[in-house]
Amino acid sequence: MNNLAGQFRKTTWDPILIISQIIAVQTVMYFCLGFWIWIVASILGSTKSLDYIFQYKEIHVRDFGGQLIIVIFLLNALVGAFALWWLVQRTKLCMDFACTAHFIHLICCWVYNGTYPTSFSWWCLNLVSLSIMCVCGEFLCMRTELQAIPLSMNSQKTAL
Repeated sequence: MNNLAGQFRKTTWDPILIISQIIAVQTVMYFCLGFWIWIVASILGSTKSLDYIFQYKEIHVRDFGGQLIIVIFLLNALVGAFALWWLVQRTKLCMDFACTAHFIHLICCWVYNGTYPTSFSWWCLNLVSLSIMCVCGEFLCMRTELQAIPLSMNSQKTAL
């Protein structure tokens, strides 16, 4: 009797797909973040370093460099939302993947610094970035999921 009930999308447990999506989203986010930082550091003539990505002490509002890093992280949250839309394509999973990406970033920062991030500005930035990525990703996925499904195989209109 269960076979008679139809579903729009079959949901099966596919750990290889999930892990590859997590890796892909993380890769897109870090690649784009590195690209943004490389461009800004080249324009400003400052050193190009992984510290801008992983050093939580670099994120502050005291000077223009710290403020610019904050703006770059927020722009990268929008890139993360597009990565969710392009790679995950499910509204229900956007929050899970956004939280996973930011949790992995927390672990990477923790390992890179050797200490747990205690900076208030780092935590605020990551919470805001997580919110932007999640909400915008859900919005983009929902727009795609709610598009009209064509009922006819014929793309031309038939005249009566």
